[in-house]
Amino acid sequence: MPRSVQNPPNRFSSTEIDYEGEAPLAELTPIEERAKSILSENDSPDVGFRWSINPYRGCYHGCAYCYARPSHQYLGYGAGTDFDRKIVVKINAPELLREAFDRPSWTGETIAISGNTDCYQPLEAKYRLTRALLELCLAYKNPVGLITKGSVIRRDLDVLAALARTTRCRVTMSIAFASDDDARAIEPWASPPSKRFETLKMLADAGVPCGVSLAPVIPGLNDSQMPEILERAKECGASHAFIVLLRLPSEVLPVFDERLAQALPMRHAKVMNAIREMRGGRMYESDFGRRQVGRGERWKMIEQLFETHLRRLGLDRRSTAMDTSEDPPTTFERPKKQLTLF
Repeated sequence: MPRSVQNPPNRFSSTEIDYEGEAPLAELTPIEERAKSILSENDSPDVGFRWSINPYRGCYHGCAYCYARPSHQYLGYGAGTDFDRKIVVKINAPELLREAFDRPSWTGETIAISGNTDCYQPLEAKYRLTRALLELCLAYKNPVGLITKGSVIRRDLDVLAALARTTRCRVTMSIAFASDDDARAIEPWASPPSKRFETLKMLADAGVPCGVSLAPVIPGLNDSQMPEILERAKECGASHAFIVLLRLPSEVLPVFDERLAQALPMRHAKVMNAIREMRGGRMYESDFGRRQVGRGERWKMIEQLFETHLRRLGLDRRSTAMDTSEDPPTTFERPKKQLTLF
């Protein structure tokens, strides 16, 4: 279990607190919010979908590599421990989605849930926001896709299966490590990979189209585990997979660097050097089309390894978890009578 770390400096704040010595241990702090809107429109060519919903800001899983960490600073919080433990809960998310569905302008495009932070982090067991959102999508026959590490999704197998029968519903389990111990070092409070594979099988057995995200690929740490992850995912019923190279924007880099040095000190230098090699001597490239892939011979070898095992196992390759480019026309239909949420 890695130690709690202090937050990197917040570039959106004029003041900051710098602890002397080790940062204090942090407790989980839910922060309830009545949001003004719930659907986010995306125009990035890297993500593959237009509309997304994030019922939570921040994520309890504490993954050191999470590219969403800097977004917590827009709220005045830190990208380190704050992101892991100060979780903003959009308690009116279902209400806002129903309002959006009832607007004449909504045409029923696929909605991606968890484009930023995990919709099935532990607080979902209490707030049930994701389930309420899925129930609305079912009532309106609106296509949906989601990605998660959380085992809480098992609670919602019934509504996910009903969505799969009624409209388009695709679930991607994020599994970057084959080893529970390796995952524990970098994703300390997420469900272990062994449980994620079990969840993947439960989804497939329930008739929910599902796949696996091998993201991020961390060279020198988990790239050699790709064949095992793909094989186990196929055995569990996965139909698709994709990979993304590790992204370390702004304040994510010091969080990942410190966690890796503390948890896996013998691999630290090897991993950091490999990242630079795949990023043209830098730790990160922010340009569209370059952020999620690498360069050089080593990245080509990773791509070839991935493609070889995809073909061998008969898995489809997708660019992201919610690539909607080949989706058929929408099934969206407004109910004939007013819904009640609760």
